[in-house]
Amino acid sequence: MITAIVFVKADVAHIPEVAQAIAELDGVSEVYSVTGAIDLITLVRVRTHDDIATVVAESLNKVPGVLETETHIAFRAYSRHDLDAAFSLGLD
Repeated sequence: MITAIVFVKADVAHIPEVAQAIAELDGVSEVYSVTGAIDLITLVRVRTHDDIATVVAESLNKVPGVLETETHIAFRAYSRHDLDAAFSLGLD
């Protein structure tokens, strides 16, 4: 599974609608409304790099109200959840 983190700048008058439309796209697992220089953070989880291009370039970028995106592809995950799962399997 490949994870991409997509920063989205959106039309501020329509952030909830933009977020909902993005959340409904195939390949999008989560959308967060955030403070700061960007408006939304989207997590895309797909099987191939080509699928990232499909989700971001062909779908997400075309959602009305999306003004700009910046995509980051994750190559390794570090999270408490992952560590707890490993230890529960006896992999310590």
